[in-house]
Amino acid sequence: MTNYMDMALVEAQAAGARGEVPVGCVIVNSATGKVLAQTGNRTEELSDPTAHAELLALQKAGRKLGSPRLSGCDLYVTLEPCAMCATAISFARIRRLYFAAYDPKMGGVQHGPEIYNQPTCHHAPEVYGGINEQVAAELLKNFFKERRF
Repeated sequence: MTNYMDMALVEAQAAGARGEVPVGCVIVNSATGKVLAQTGNRTEELSDPTAHAELLALQKAGRKLGSPRLSGCDLYVTLEPCAMCATAISFARIRRLYFAAYDPKMGGVQHGPEIYNQPTCHHAPEVYGGINEQVAAELLKNFFKERRF
């Protein structure tokens, strides 16, 4: 079986090589195991603060399926989604969310606003955090260490 989180980590490494914060995302059809989208952050490249890996992957998967609803899909991402991405994941009706590193500062799933625990949240995916956490956290730590003097 393909390790989808490893695929997301490859996307994160590619994003980092482009000068983006190294976050990668993969969306999979849970019934078939087929990868519908895989990408990394592109906020700098696109000059778009919303060009997070999760949003780009949701857009690609939605276009591929011809629907904004991805209820039969699982999303793998290398960092706990921020509140914006967590909300979009909810709107897309993602079945399961798997993430690697926790984000105590900007995370929106198990930190900060905890989007899926809010009474206004219409859909909460099953959430599994900490998958390959050390690898993803080290990638992020090294990225930011190189940019600090």
